[in-house]
Amino acid sequence: MRKLNDKKEFEKAIDLFSKAEEKSNETISALSINQVLKFVTNRRDFQSGLNIHQRYLSLIEKNSFILVSLIHFYMDFGNVNIAEELFNKSKTKTIFMCGAMMKGYIKNNQANKAIDLFHEIKNPDEVNIILLFNACAQLANKEALHLIEKVLKQIPESFKSNPRLLTSLLDALMKCGDVTDAQLLFSKSKNKTVPMYGTMMNGFNKDNKFSKILDLFNEMKINRIQGDVFIYLDLIKALAQIADYSKCQLFIKHIPDSFLSDNQIQNALIDMWVN
Repeated sequence: MRKLNDKKEFEKAIDLFSKAEEKSNETISALSINQVLKFVTNRRDFQSGLNIHQRYLSLIEKNSFILVSLIHFYMDFGNVNIAEELFNKSKTKTIFMCGAMMKGYIKNNQANKAIDLFHEIKNPDEVNIILLFNACAQLANKEALHLIEKVLKQIPESFKSNPRLLTSLLDALMKCGDVTDAQLLFSKSKNKTVPMYGTMMNGFNKDNKFSKILDLFNEMKINRIQGDVFIYLDLIKALAQIADYSKCQLFIKHIPDSFLSDNQIQNALIDMWVN
């Protein structure tokens, strides 16, 4: 079932689960229930998820592994109260359950609740830290910036080498208005990833620092880092604002042909040339 989930073959996975149920629901494993909850979440099938919850209630309540997926399920559909009820009833609140709750709060625009829960975690892992930064980015205020600075002083140095964590941190700093520290952190990073470049470019676009986006794109070319669709969208948006025909021609020729068929890229290019 996990292979079907990875391949996004949700219908086949549901059929496989249903056949297993027909034989005997006593043989259904926690792993299978966990996988099928992921299937119905991805397929946006709320009723099936609700049925699974009710059918295997006794097993789910005892299994923190399944509870994580069930919390994700309810949060994904905006049922925050039910997710909170499941979390509060659980006697063993694992770090993964806390992460699921934090992610759900952020998805439902309740960043303050995610931050409150973070403060209750004794030994947060890298995922919890990433989610905290995401919550701070959503708030985008001075209080969030102060929290970022405080947490940075407390987390292990090893965490700071995590590219995903650094990307979330850069995003939070930029959105909270600390562009200077974001630039310093980015420049010091030895292993700059495409998402890190994208985060900086997106921030510069919002801050109207369009020439810095061109500088970053040139840096990517020098370091032979291939961009993704988001990099090229940020580049085109910056060029549209700069409105220099010769620069537009110079930079656009570096966008691979494979990206030029993308609808978002095409629409952005039309807007750029119109400007």
